[in-house]
This record gives sequence, structure tokens and C-alpha cells, in this order.
Amino acid sequence: MSDPYPPLRLKDLAVGERPQERLEKHGAAALSDTELLALLLRSGRRGVNVLAVAQQLVTEAGSLAALVQWQDADFRRLKGIGPVKAAQLITVMEIARRVLASEHDAAPVLNRAESVLAHFQPLLAGLTVEKFWVACLNRKNRLLKLVEITSGTATSTLAHPREVFREAIRHGATAIICAHNHPSGDPAPSAADLQLTRQLREAAKAIDLELTDHVILGRPGADPRGLGYYSFRAAGML
Repeated sequence: MSDPYPPLRLKDLAVGERPQERLEKHGAAALSDTELLALLLRSGRRGVNVLAVAQQLVTEAGSLAALVQWQDADFRRLKGIGPVKAAQLITVMEIARRVLASEHDAAPVLNRAESVLAHFQPLLAGLTVEKFWVACLNRKNRLLKLVEITSGTATSTLAHPREVFREAIRHGATAIICAHNHPSGDPAPSAADLQLTRQLREAAKAIDLELTDHVILGRPGADPRGLGYYSFRAAGML
């Protein structure tokens, strides 16, 4: 038996109300946040218009931009969004995050922990696992290449000096800044962070390459000091 309450699709809307037609006639910039999401979702749920589902997404998140921080479970708790739609939305949000990161100053000067945190902000949005990066710098502390070394679990990640300095040499860096995030938002270093920093410091000396800093990235609101980062150089370890 056919479903007596099939999902209301975009094609079921009146012609003048369809985001697809408005897109073709006026361009994407003319569409609201809700209409753009509706184009991605394509269908609602039984008895509920797809535009209403899209509007609920924006309302629940607080804004379209806030959806960048949502995870699979956040999307799927809304009726009408199953695993396929959730995967599509997560993919789009990840693309948006990466575009924002790539459009961020392509060759910034990274000479202070504050500038490191500012540069990494687009990459940190919605990140729930630890990642470890090495920023390869030239003689003027401008970024040559940012390389993700490892991506860990929600509680830990691993990095080895061998991988860190291999990338630095590969990209012709004269100095590097290492950075990793704490998903909890509290950038206080763990015992493993302290040990790794000591290993990086000794390895940098051995190959005569400057380790400018190792910065742990967090959030000001979760940092007892209110900074949102921890700098090993500022702490006197480098």
C-alpha cells in the first residue's frame, strides 16, 4: 500500500514557491538560508513541507553558520533527516569549513600564539577529535605550508618528530610551529603533550631547524585563563 502521507517534495510546491525555479530565475544569492537548505534536503517528512524541515534546522542551530559545528547525531535527531540526508549535510558543512580555511590569509605571518589561534579558527569549528598540524614557515615566519600530521580519537592523537620534521624539510621550511587541538576546549597540556614537546625540541636541535612554538588550541570559554590556547614558548619550554 502506498504511503497516504508521502514526503512533500520541492516539485509538489507551487511553481512560484519552488526554490529551484527561484534559483534559476534570480540566482543563488536571492535564496534564503531556508531555501538553500531545502534544495539540499529535496523532501520533507510525512505531512511536513521540506521548507518547514529546512527552517527547523536553521531555528534549532540558531543560524546557518552554526550548522557547520553540527555532527551526524545533531542532524539525525530532527524528524525527516535520516542517515543519507545527514551524510549529505555533513559533507556540505565540511566543504564549507575547508573553503573558509583556504580563503583565510594564504600566507600569514605566524609569530605569536594569538596569530596561530586566529589562523586555525576555521579549522577548529565543530572539530570533535584531536588533530596535529605542522606549520612550515620561511625566514620571515610566513606560512609556506600547513600539513595535518595525524587525526586521532575524541581523547587522543599521536605525532612523532620523524613525521613532523620530514614535512618541514620537504617543504623547505626554516622554522616550524606545531599545533594541536583539545576537543574539550581546555588547552592545558597533558603529560603526553609535555613529553612530545620535549622530543620535538631535541629533534629540532639535532637537525638545526627552529621550533618556534608548540601551541595547544582550545576555546577561551573553556580555558581557566580565558586565552583559548597554550603556548609552550610562552611557558618557557622552548
